[in-house]
Amino acid sequence: MMTSSSDQVRLLECYQNWMIEQQLLLQELLQVHNQKPDDEQELCCIIEKLVKHFQEYTNRRAHLSIDEASSFFSPTWCTSMENSCLWFGGCRPSLLIQLVHSLCGSQLESQLSEHLQGVRRGNIRELSADQLSLVSELQCSTILEEETLSKRMASLQENIADCPLTMLANNSNDSDTESHIAQVEQALDSHSEDLASILIDSDKLRMNTLKELIRLFTPLQAVEFLIVGKELHLCMHHWGQISDHRHGRT
Repeated sequence: MMTSSSDQVRLLECYQNWMIEQQLLLQELLQVHNQKPDDEQELCCIIEKLVKHFQEYTNRRAHLSIDEASSFFSPTWCTSMENSCLWFGGCRPSLLIQLVHSLCGSQLESQLSEHLQGVRRGNIRELSADQLSLVSELQCSTILEEETLSKRMASLQENIADCPLTMLANNSNDSDTESHIAQVEQALDSHSEDLASILIDSDKLRMNTLKELIRLFTPLQAVEFLIVGKELHLCMHHWGQISDHRHGRT
């Protein structure tokens, strides 16, 4: 199915609205974290709000992917840098877990000094042994699910060389006939449906991984993790814009 200009507008608006929401949510996260770090009810409310927004975004993507699945795998609304980091239309789920490990491994010297002084802040860099064990278990299961999705994509790509697309390409002399055009559209529509299925399942894995991580954290740890994740996402977009502008891609 061909992508029309109106379809591209809808996809662009979906992404732009999402990015605006990210900026606003980041400000809310920072406000709660800085002003009410001991108020678990406020912390839980902002966490639930963020998860709800993410779920609504994935629902919109699922709806749009019915007709425009391929656009999500190489989106024109993302920068070149962002596209180079995409995994099936978004962030690789296990990257969220790697971010946790990176945070836990940072600022070790200052953290050791605080422990020696009897200071315990309970932040994301101070996960307990049980929490770290659960994070590692989640990482293993998430990577297995990523591999399953990767195999599905590999199979779909290999199918390009199989019938009916290969036969249709060999009969390119009949490309202007109504029957040939209908067959091509049917084959491409089938391919698009398979792509949409992979995108939806990839978004589900992203969503489930985020929820599982949040469940393993205290409310304050979850908010701190979400702040870092949002800042990284927004910075990657900003840095990508600077790079594209510098290389004349905008």
